[in-house]
Amino acid sequence: MPNQPNPDELAARVIGERIQNIRTRTGRTRAVIAGLVGRSEDWLRDVEKGRLQHPPGLEMLLKIGQALGVRDLTEITGEHQLLVGISRRAGHPVVPAIREAIEGVDLRPTPSPIDTNELAARVERAWRLWHTSKTPRADAGAMLPELITDGRRALRTLEGQERRDAAAALSGAYALAEQVLAWVADAPLLWLAADRCMAAAEIADDPVTLASASWVLGNVWRSTGREEDAYRLASDAAALLEPHLDGNEDAQAMWGACQLHGAITAARIGREGDALRGIDQAMTMARAMPEGSAHPWTLFGVANTDISAVSVQVDLRKSGGALDVANAIAPDAVPSMDRRARLWLELSRAYAQQRDWIGSLGALRTGTGISEESMRSHPLARSLASELVTHGGRLNERESRALASRLGVTA
Repeated sequence: MPNQPNPDELAARVIGERIQNIRTRTGRTRAVIAGLVGRSEDWLRDVEKGRLQHPPGLEMLLKIGQALGVRDLTEITGEHQLLVGISRRAGHPVVPAIREAIEGVDLRPTPSPIDTNELAARVERAWRLWHTSKTPRADAGAMLPELITDGRRALRTLEGQERRDAAAALSGAYALAEQVLAWVADAPLLWLAADRCMAAAEIADDPVTLASASWVLGNVWRSTGREEDAYRLASDAAALLEPHLDGNEDAQAMWGACQLHGAITAARIGREGDALRGIDQAMTMARAMPEGSAHPWTLFGVANTDISAVSVQVDLRKSGGALDVANAIAPDAVPSMDRRARLWLELSRAYAQQRDWIGSLGALRTGTGISEESMRSHPLARSLASELVTHGGRLNERESRALASRLGVTA
């Protein structure tokens, strides 16, 4: 198979050389891998060149292995057989309780019937908190263990339409768990949340819920190297919704969200025509929908479409186009704190592509001011912080190091 090393290719190499070989073979930049593990680009360069006085320990090697997407740590160490996927990562205090709710088994009798309408309302409140809080993982994440536990009990004890309604609500809770856990938990837990989200949606047997779960699963596929699969899934989900678009605002919003998902995915793999077409189709839908309407998960609308258009331009390496699109956005109109912070992150990326380090630093600092938690959790923000320290120049050095420290990136 292409991209697979010869079994003996790495045999004589030290750990740093192995890391560099895997990183370059898989097309990952040093800045991105360094950001994912919370260190600077210079540090990773020293690791790869064998210049560190104290080489990375096992815990850091596990983080590097996860960032590189390897499963068997012997690809890096050449020694002990150890599955990276077994490592349980908790990059945020809410992760252990959510893990217990997802992975645990609770066979106790339900003390009283669970009201599926109330369950659905609680899930919607959690999603609203995710969008409105400056600390979305802490606040929305705190609601998830009980929501998931109650949803699983309802699914086990209810029948008929009530069971399908409970499954739809539970799918929404798992979908939020995927958002909360992204970048702060280990890949197996993220995969399990997405898989449970889809399984519950299949029980709900509702087109909007199925498309919403596909949106969630596609996020995980895209972030783990399955971009082509993620693009097809988004297209299939949009096609599933097309017979239900007339008069159904939830279906319209999720159809638009699937177009945005496909556009971002296409941009990541260099399919410019598909990416721009997806943005155009989503914007047509966003402008046709009643003002103020939004799917509770995605908050699809004109503002989110504009932000996705910025992301697409950046991923296509069209920084000038990204800045042009961003200049037309009113940041306060973005209905999600996390998405508002993401807008400034994309601006920081665009400025960095132009080597405008002052602009990049200012944009990243603004995004951090909006939601420090979101920026600390996102590998792109962390890798940019690292890049600013390394390449931002002496004029920005003090402020770049301060921001990097704020985001948990150490030299």
